[in-house]
Amino acid sequence: MAGGALALLGMVRPTALSAQAPQQRLEVVPGGTQAVPIAIPNFVPGSPADSEVSAGVAQVITNNLKRSGLFAPIDQAAFIEKISNIDVAPQFQNWKTINAQALVTGRMTRQPDGRLKAEFRLWDVAAGQQLTGQQYFTAPEYWRRIAHIISDQIYERLTGEKGYFDSRVVFVDESGPKEHRIKRLALMDQDGANVRYLTRGSDLVLTPRFSPSTQEITYMEFGQGDPRVYLFNIETGQREIVGNFPGMSFSPRFSPDGQRVIMSLQQGGNSNLFVMDLRSKSTTRLTDTPAIDTSPSYSPDGSRICFESDRGGKPQIYVMPATGGPAQRISFTKDEGDGGSYSTPVWSPRGDYIAFTKQGGGQFSIGIMKPDGSGERILTSGFHNEGPTFAPNGRVLMFFRDPGGNSGPSLFTVDISGRNEQRVPTPGFASDPAWSPLLS
Repeated sequence: MAGGALALLGMVRPTALSAQAPQQRLEVVPGGTQAVPIAIPNFVPGSPADSEVSAGVAQVITNNLKRSGLFAPIDQAAFIEKISNIDVAPQFQNWKTINAQALVTGRMTRQPDGRLKAEFRLWDVAAGQQLTGQQYFTAPEYWRRIAHIISDQIYERLTGEKGYFDSRVVFVDESGPKEHRIKRLALMDQDGANVRYLTRGSDLVLTPRFSPSTQEITYMEFGQGDPRVYLFNIETGQREIVGNFPGMSFSPRFSPDGQRVIMSLQQGGNSNLFVMDLRSKSTTRLTDTPAIDTSPSYSPDGSRICFESDRGGKPQIYVMPATGGPAQRISFTKDEGDGGSYSTPVWSPRGDYIAFTKQGGGQFSIGIMKPDGSGERILTSGFHNEGPTFAPNGRVLMFFRDPGGNSGPSLFTVDISGRNEQRVPTPGFASDPAWSPLLS
């Protein structure tokens, strides 16, 4: 875990619970069609006063793993054995009988100093062995974060990939009648919990984007006068103007090291890409065309950017060196006459895919392609899907869908395999999500 996150949480570093963890025996294959049956009993309360949080932690872990699509949590009503002591091995036959392949046991105990101690163990039921175990200490109000961190530990141990549950999403909260929508910046946990508002709604906000390296966002605000690009530090609540630019500025996004912001600036009828160094405030122009170049996104290593441009007639996706230079078009519709266009490209944190919005034939689709343009895969289609953002492990995309009419946009997630589409709960209408890096 990052030191800042630990200080914020008042957590100590996790320590392993004793037991020899054997080589991984249970294997979940991301992208496979079979969800793994897993049993997650309520955690054992250290005292009766800890019962509510013990059940809450187990429920959050259950919901996280279920929503991932890779796991099938077994209904607690089917459990034969009641876990009352996590320090002794469970009766594995009782869990085999209900077809559990993995079992999670845990305990929540309030300490004399007021902190919560959280312990968990992950068991391979068939092998009758512990796969991993950790303990954490935290302030009681952070029990949900502990549940997300444990979920990530389970996910990583069973899939071999990093989890994404201990993360947050910034989005635009929309309320009020369609003609007078109030748009506020809002922040929530990736599962929709702990919503808080970052702006008051007096000015229009657009395109919030997380820094890949810090808990900081950049966004656009239309207030009085020219639109401004802001930096907002989530932990301190401090905000600062990146710069006032003549004309319009669009879609600011951080470089992977968080030291620069790339954006498009409109001058006359065209717009070009510019990058600003946040320390020196010096700005470098990257493109110089009579077209509209916008929505830039860095590759994870910072060497390239993908962006949207209509230089070929319709909006398409291009890739070029991060320092500027020749750009290569990577998106191609099967029939150039079908009106197809591509927009809002975003590079996966793993570097293996670029996600996009594709418009054509009256449909808005969310899809992915490799950075060379090959392997295009449409994940979901319908009326007005837009604005994909990757989970920090590159396994899941979040986007928004606006059905039109008098209703408004909602957030959804979908796996990069195209399966397991889920609506994300929000207090009201919601658009333009951006996923944070892992907090831990």
